[in-house]
Amino acid sequence: MNSAGLVRNAAALVALAICSACGGAAVAPSSANLSALPGFATIAPSRQAQSNHFEYIINNYGTYASIFDYPNSDRQIGKIHDVGGQGCTNVLYGYGKKTFWIVAAADKIEEYQVPKKPLKRLSVSIGSPSSCAMDTSGDLAVGILEGSGGGDIVIFKNASGSGTVITTPLVKEYFDGYDTHGNLFFDGFNSGSHFEFDELPEGSRKAHVITTSNSIGFPGSVQWDGKYMTITDQKANAIYQYTISGRKATLKGTVSLSGSNDCSQTWIAKGVVFCADSGNLRGEVFDYPAGGSVIDAVFTGNFDLPLGTVAAEN
Repeated sequence: MNSAGLVRNAAALVALAICSACGGAAVAPSSANLSALPGFATIAPSRQAQSNHFEYIINNYGTYASIFDYPNSDRQIGKIHDVGGQGCTNVLYGYGKKTFWIVAAADKIEEYQVPKKPLKRLSVSIGSPSSCAMDTSGDLAVGILEGSGGGDIVIFKNASGSGTVITTPLVKEYFDGYDTHGNLFFDGFNSGSHFEFDELPEGSRKAHVITTSNSIGFPGSVQWDGKYMTITDQKANAIYQYTISGRKATLKGTVSLSGSNDCSQTWIAKGVVFCADSGNLRGEVFDYPAGGSVIDAVFTGNFDLPLGTVAAEN
């Protein structure tokens, strides 16, 4: 299976070389029971425990996702096997409602009911899927990193069917996210091997380039945070907050992720942001939008090159 959600560190490049020789056959999801691990973290007094909250640190392609129930604990409570890469859910930010998606194979993406029940699979026939995002109406956008459709976006209406392929200016697509108006924003590399940020306006089948007012070192997560459209810069270990007018994104704020070493995907929830740190080989929780050091939690458990993260609740 081809690696699809590339990160910038050397370990990820090795993983890409290894995975490019793997087969693309779908792998059946595990039905193993959720196994609890002992131990609880010390949680900041301002955080109230939510027993129905689940966070997922998604590891290298074809491996597994590690399950957590922060803020009850910072320790792993289970796994989803035979998945890997990036994830998304049915809200623009915060905790998804009952379901979430994870890239499941070289050409598939799978929906789960929290905490880990498989529901359905969608095929992605034009290349290796990288990112995924859902709008408020339930449409699913899947980005393509490489293959015949490298850089393209596949839109699954109501998260079903065979999908509609949208050609983009990119040759490699990394991360995507919707805003509240149904516009899809995504990043990656163009034909000149330069970072590029693009938009697919709501209802359109033609994407265009958005110019950012600052430079970005390496493509990272694209997500609405309730006020701004954000891009995580994997090289700078920071999240940039933008207002977008026409074809220009103006920087309004920078959220530092101090202590991280490559947040390959981030997921913004209320008051926190989760980081799948492929450099430190762990999951991390930062205050959001304050940022700063990892003062909330460092997840402990089993990790195999963390590439993605998402959060959902019952």
